[in-house]
Amino acid sequence: MIAYETRVKIDELKEKYNNFLKLINPEKIKEELKELEHQMSDPDIWKDQRKASELSRKIQHFKDLLNDMEKIRRHLEDIDVGIELSEEDPQIAENVEELVKNVERDLRRFQFELILNDPLDSSNAYLTVHPGAGGTESHDWAQMLLRMYMRWAERKGFEVELLDFQPGEEAGVKSATVLIKGEYAYGYLKHERGVHRLVRISPFDAAKRRHTSFASVNVIPEISDDIEVEIKPEDLRIDTFRASGHGGQYVNRTDSAVRITHLPTGIVVSCQSERSQHQNKAQAMKMLKAKLYQLELSKRKEQLEEIQGELKEIAWGNQIRSYVLQPYTMVKDHRTNVETGNFEAVLDGELDDFIEAELLHFANQGI
Repeated sequence: MIAYETRVKIDELKEKYNNFLKLINPEKIKEELKELEHQMSDPDIWKDQRKASELSRKIQHFKDLLNDMEKIRRHLEDIDVGIELSEEDPQIAENVEELVKNVERDLRRFQFELILNDPLDSSNAYLTVHPGAGGTESHDWAQMLLRMYMRWAERKGFEVELLDFQPGEEAGVKSATVLIKGEYAYGYLKHERGVHRLVRISPFDAAKRRHTSFASVNVIPEISDDIEVEIKPEDLRIDTFRASGHGGQYVNRTDSAVRITHLPTGIVVSCQSERSQHQNKAQAMKMLKAKLYQLELSKRKEQLEEIQGELKEIAWGNQIRSYVLQPYTMVKDHRTNVETGNFEAVLDGELDDFIEAELLHFANQGI
């Protein structure tokens, strides 16, 4: 026997599925897919690598949408059959309950596939943290944020590569950059860019006073090799230095670390994750390319400060999210109003509720 609550849930899922059908119009997608595949059959298409890659991405995106919708349709049919048979077999009722959970999960994932439709959303992501004013306290907070995002990435099954780590003088980090590799890593993380505020009893204060600390997070996509960005050698200043890992925990201690300054824009990137100076330089150039590409896009949108990595002042009033340990425990996003009292879980990487709310929030705003 199917519970009343489950029947209500099934009706809601069917309605949501039908709304998605109206939104994406599968027949229209099939027509567009046929046209794109016809274009890809042209032998000359690969003379323009960028165009070919974009066509290939669109084709795969449309195929994924159609396959996912067909999978959900079959599951909904299985649920209808299960409802009829469950009157005589309680075991089938349990199978229906499981199918309902699967459809609910698949529809949720499908919703975010529709939202993450920017060409760069599927890219890997460079994520950088910087402390605000406040010395050791803010340096420690920056390292806590770094760990939080690394744990989130690990939970998602993404690969994390620490490219640069500049330790604080007493604790924490002055600056750190990681490359998060995984499907839609940038799409999921792009709205995490901003100032993050921490309120707690400082472990570095002998008087045990409450402190407020700030740190900024910046996220840019890794740019594929087929996207051309002009970088003139005379516009670069390249410095090498000894890697400065935190007690050897993060990076090797050699003279292979590389810092590149793009003189016209003032953009600075550095890498010390590899033992070879050549490898570090290559990785730093990839980061610079990504930042310059985003800078060019932002010029078109007249939002230079957003992509260049120069965030708002890392201070009170500009934070996107607050993490409070005293006098109560709470993490609250000031854009979506999503909040939780489970501070420790969030710092251990449980960010999906915040990230999903951001994606829906900015999708509704057309951003």
